[in-house]
Amino acid sequence: SGPAGYTAAIYAARANLKPLLLSGSQPGGELTITTEVENYPGFPEGIQGPELMLKMREQAARFGTEIVDVTVESVDFSKSPFTLRAESRELQAKSVIVATGASARLLDIPSERTFWGAGVSACATCDGFFFRGRRVMVVGGGDTALEEANYLTRFCAEVILVHRRDELRGSKIMQERTRKNPKISFRLNAVIEEMLGTDEPRKVTGVRLRDTKSGAMTEEPIDGIFVAIGHSPNTAFLRGALPLDEKGYVVVEPGTPRTAVPGVFAAGDVADPTYRQAVSAAGTGCAAAIEAERWLEAQG
Repeated sequence: SGPAGYTAAIYAARANLKPLLLSGSQPGGELTITTEVENYPGFPEGIQGPELMLKMREQAARFGTEIVDVTVESVDFSKSPFTLRAESRELQAKSVIVATGASARLLDIPSERTFWGAGVSACATCDGFFFRGRRVMVVGGGDTALEEANYLTRFCAEVILVHRRDELRGSKIMQERTRKNPKISFRLNAVIEEMLGTDEPRKVTGVRLRDTKSGAMTEEPIDGIFVAIGHSPNTAFLRGALPLDEKGYVVVEPGTPRTAVPGVFAAGDVADPTYRQAVSAAGTGCAAAIEAERWLEAQG
């Protein structure tokens, strides 16, 4: 029920199919915990993430999509019709579009949730623009963190990379590029113990760092924090039913939403470890619905 799922439902419903959308435990997906969305076409003044998802939901329902707020726990794609088990229900479908997304891995500290969307983000591409001229922190040591840190230097006055170990994990070429960037400094052997900020307005103002070797605590003023320790695709319920790559993403035929099982398609972040944007997810949702319609028609 993110941009991919809702778009697929809109296209399927308008094709006079009978789409049933199972929304999952977080209806609307990751965008429901995002504040301002300024890079989705058609909203020149920007739009709140939850509002954008509500509009998509209403549009899908308007064309006849049946929406049920349950979470799929297991599937059987071994025979047609396909079977999905969702809580106490057993459902069957002639075609299935998997659009369960990917969840950002978080630091799992209480203050992280408190300031999520108010200075704390997991997407530099989405939110970097809001921190023009500011001092920000990126958490992580892999290629994702290094890429985010370099990207943020386009907008930010200073970027501090925080990593719990004394060595970065990213590729040598990304490490070299990052170390050469004059706007990036490093806090190695350090973890964020707490994010500091104000309630009114709700915003991040600093962090409390703990040295992983000595245990010493220090505080630093900061305007924004980008958590870049990776994403986990929501595919645990698919193991054994569909081929997944080494990171757990659904494997699709290159350039298409087609999976290894005829009649089963994948759209959005669940099959996209690279872009993870609302607009690209919506595009693959459209493609998946069109492919499903054509496949069903070919089956008679």
